[in-house]
Amino acid sequence: MIFVTGGAGFIGSNFILKWMNSSNEDILNIDNLSYAANLKNLDSISSDSRYKFVEANIQDQNTIEALLEEHKPRAILNFAAESHVDKSIEGPDAFINANILGTFSLLSASLNFYKTLEEEKRDKFRFIHISTDEVFGSLSMSDPSSDEESPYKPNSPYSASKAASDHLVRAWFHTYGLPTITSNCTNNYGPMQFTEKLIPLMITNAINGKNLPIYGDGKNIRDWLYVEDHCSAIIKILEKGRVGETYNIGGNSEKNNNEIVSGNMQDFRSYVSKKR
Repeated sequence: MIFVTGGAGFIGSNFILKWMNSSNEDILNIDNLSYAANLKNLDSISSDSRYKFVEANIQDQNTIEALLEEHKPRAILNFAAESHVDKSIEGPDAFINANILGTFSLLSASLNFYKTLEEEKRDKFRFIHISTDEVFGSLSMSDPSSDEESPYKPNSPYSASKAASDHLVRAWFHTYGLPTITSNCTNNYGPMQFTEKLIPLMITNAINGKNLPIYGDGKNIRDWLYVEDHCSAIIKILEKGRVGETYNIGGNSEKNNNEIVSGNMQDFRSYVSKKR
């Protein structure tokens, strides 16, 4: 069995669905069902005997330790996070709690469990921490792309909280020997994304005849990564990643927000036209 935390969220639920379609191994989804979570994302597998769900917060270390003792997973994949930059500016407390204290509690529970394992199972155990390229800060047009050796330069409470969680994961590997791996992904898009994010927000507003709010002048560029490609990369990291390493995952598709919104509106109009 493997554990997935935050599996009712956008990336976590896409990962679970991909895992269930490509593996016979059981999976336990741990999620506290915060505002951006949606269990309906997983309706198609809810009755599958290989899938289990537990509503719990990763900050609840006692509950996590009990689940680890009961199910004895070979890996934990930590998707659980608060991830909206604007919300982190309005209320950073939730991001400190979820992303820093939550990761700390999960690492502590995982280490206590890891210490109880026999040597053979210790060698196979993995703690995979899913993070973001936001920890590297903003780049100018002349800057090279971030890589695994790039310095951290977080610029928002969200990215700072994720950077802190990355550092905790690294420390638990170097100090305690917990076999951790961190991935830093670029901007995900795809099915089941919560409507506060750019693409679903633009589509939803267009459907409802509302304005299309683009931050600033819309010229800020991000690399766009399709969520299923991201999930494929995480599975590869789980299979072949080296403990203590970090892996950057990108889509090799850099576009500014104006391009994204313009392209999506053209596709949306074409879709509506065909439906009519």
